[in-house]
Amino acid sequence: MKTADIKKIRKKMEKMLDAKRFEHTLGVAYTASALAMRYNEDISRALTAGLLHDCAKCISNEKKIAICEKHNIPINEVERENPFLLHAKVGSYMAMKQFNIHDQDVINAILNHTTGRPGMSQLEKIIYVADYIEPGRRQAPNLQQIRKEVFQDLDRAMLLGLEMSIEGLEKRGVAVNSYSVRARDHLKGKLSDHEKRQA
Repeated sequence: MKTADIKKIRKKMEKMLDAKRFEHTLGVAYTASALAMRYNEDISRALTAGLLHDCAKCISNEKKIAICEKHNIPINEVERENPFLLHAKVGSYMAMKQFNIHDQDVINAILNHTTGRPGMSQLEKIIYVADYIEPGRRQAPNLQQIRKEVFQDLDRAMLLGLEMSIEGLEKRGVAVNSYSVRARDHLKGKLSDHEKRQA
């Protein structure tokens, strides 16, 4: 992805999002680019995914549902009850159609930045964690711990983020997406296997 394209995306996002959401978006993009440097990931792809991760956030819930129904994007029961969760699915669709992004890893990073999924790529993990820890965040649980951990071990930071998100949803009585639970369990298994091999 060319730098000029990233500049165009940034300008378009500034028009599409409210000021607070745009600030968050920049925070995620810059955090993702720092993590890309740390983990030898492509910086342009990390910036692109970071800038576009919330591109559908300011669309009304009704419109999100309408876009999904029009374009045969599946809506599960949890999303039907909490349509704000659809911004990731709608955002990945918009990234392809409005921003001409066809890099599947970037699309997946946008698609899975709220729930995670089992077997995430490095870029997907970077966007998920960058969204959790970007500098504008103040209230997320274990924020300092995850900010410290992510530069040492991306998988452990990802697991902490998933556990905190799942715990927060359960405390509020909000249904947890099965992708998040499966992503957490997958990472727990992966880290446990790694520890056994190290022993």
